[in-house]
Amino acid sequence: MDFAPWSDGADRTDRTDRTDASAGAGDADRADPPVTYVPATVTRSAKIVVAGGFGVGKTTLIGSVSEVRPLRMEEPITQASAGVDDLRGTPHKTTTTVAMDFGRIHMAGGRLALYLFGLPGQSRFQPLWEDLAEGALGCLVLADTRDLDASHDALGLLDGAGIPYAVAINTFPGSPSYPEAELREALALEPATPLTYCDARDRTSSLHALITLTEYLSEHRSAALLESRR
Repeated sequence: MDFAPWSDGADRTDRTDRTDASAGAGDADRADPPVTYVPATVTRSAKIVVAGGFGVGKTTLIGSVSEVRPLRMEEPITQASAGVDDLRGTPHKTTTTVAMDFGRIHMAGGRLALYLFGLPGQSRFQPLWEDLAEGALGCLVLADTRDLDASHDALGLLDGAGIPYAVAINTFPGSPSYPEAELREALALEPATPLTYCDARDRTSSLHALITLTEYLSEHRSAALLESRR
């Protein structure tokens, strides 16, 4: 596949810088408006889900790559979550996704639109996971080496539903590093399942993780078509 990061040819960083500069000068009206339409170049679209444990960076990743203002369904973390949500790895986290995140990005020279749906991380939302995952072409699973077990619920759901996926290790500052073979064993990944790394805060890094997934989905689809013709 031939991937292009943005369908309108504009650099998001430059656009953000112009917005900040204009706002600082008291002239925010001159800032470029966000892209909210689907360009006429789009000929294909796909639903992609982003899954993983609580606090692993799903909301951050979707926000870093989305061309439209991301939809976030978050609520403040209250005392009622004590003993339910594990905040040891994210002690400063104050909100949690209670329904889904949503974003959109264009690839392949603007011909492919990816609709990104972020699943809530807690296992108590599993019925919602099943609904949101329906019809998904594939999934990007985020994992944190400080708590790899937190990814198992999402991986089990995807395996059961037959949804192909790639795994991206979100590299938190100070998180332990392990050889790829050990990570694959800990996550019980098949040899063909892609395993990559990303920083969910960084657009380029997150985009590379999505490219890894879409390339794998393209190969997976081609293999399935060949198998069906035999």
